[in-house]
Amino acid sequence: MAVQQPCYSKEEFAKRGDLIYQTQIRSQVESGNHGKIVAIDIETGDFELANSAILAVDKLYERQPDAQPWVIRIGHRSVFRFGSRSLKKPV
Repeated sequence: MAVQQPCYSKEEFAKRGDLIYQTQIRSQVESGNHGKIVAIDIETGDFELANSAILAVDKLYERQPDAQPWVIRIGHRSVFRFGSRSLKKPV
C-alpha cells in the first residue's frame, strides 16, 4: 500500500474541511448527534459519521480509498481534549 502525500498545506486543509462542514454537512448531522465524529473527504465532500475518529475515517476510506479526511466532533471546537480536568469538587 502506497503512502498518500497531502495535497494541501495544513492551513488550507483545515480551511477546506471547516468550509465543507459549515456549508454542506452541519445541517444534515447536527441534530441528535452531539459529540459524534464526522470524517469529511475535503476533495469530494463525502462524509461518514461515527462514535470515534478511527471508525469514521475507516468507513470513509472504505467508500473513498483516496480520501483526504478532515475530522470534526459535532458541537465541539476540537476533536480531542488535551490536558486533564481537576479532580477537586467545586467548593
